[in-house]
Amino acid sequence: MSKQGQESIPLRTSESVLSQEHIEYLRHVRMEKIYIRVLQAMILMIALGLWEICANAKLVDPFITSQPTRVIRTIIRLYEEGVLFQHIGITCLEAVVGFVLGTLLGTMIAIILWWSEFLCKVLEPYLVVLNSLPKIALGPVFIVWIGAGPAAIIVMTLAISLIVTVLEVLNGFLAIDEEKIKLVQTFGGTKFQVLTKVLLPASFPTFINALKINVGLSWVGVIVGEFLVSKAGLGYLIVYGGQVFKLDLVMTSVIILGVAATIMYQGVVYLEKFLVKNKV
Repeated sequence: MSKQGQESIPLRTSESVLSQEHIEYLRHVRMEKIYIRVLQAMILMIALGLWEICANAKLVDPFITSQPTRVIRTIIRLYEEGVLFQHIGITCLEAVVGFVLGTLLGTMIAIILWWSEFLCKVLEPYLVVLNSLPKIALGPVFIVWIGAGPAAIIVMTLAISLIVTVLEVLNGFLAIDEEKIKLVQTFGGTKFQVLTKVLLPASFPTFINALKINVGLSWVGVIVGEFLVSKAGLGYLIVYGGQVFKLDLVMTSVIILGVAATIMYQGVVYLEKFLVKNKV
């Protein structure tokens, strides 16, 4: 065997070993994800089973706490009445609109405040006060200003999520390494180039965190708004169910809300994975 052939054997063997180790690692990661999903499903099923058993055994009052079978019957009844998807669709639409507007407006305001340090210093105490202010108290004011309708609900959602988004994104901008900014400025980069080439790419994790936070805040804003002014939607069903003591309807609406919020949150998670995969 030639010297060249002798030298090539260890190289191929090393590559084969590394490839096998990589395959084993990927298999381990895949199996871990499966175990996690299975465990999560088991916890959910056990919780629902205990809820049903405790209600049947009268350990808890099913009239107050409802139970899974009564929730299922309520969903079927709403579907047969033709109002199930109507109420879900109205609430989801309001939540998505408030979520998108809150994220976009909050990011734009954060960019403006970063751009003007003077304006940021002037408005900082007002942002802190507005963030600590209970926005729910402004609900009646929004109703008088805007009127009772979807617009007031969306404004309520913005009031709850906007300031949090501004502070989150602005703090992300201010946390960027100053050396990177100085490097761009040293080569003659403009402030706009610093924004587009340094701040926005480096703030990707901040944007994702803001999106995840806004998911919960958007649903809170929508439900609070529907408590006050809506004539349809899941928040309306909760209020109506409480008023007429149809607590099955209340628990059904709450569970549907939880499912919808989870789907929306998972959408943000998949968006994050997609953007990371495509290196955006």
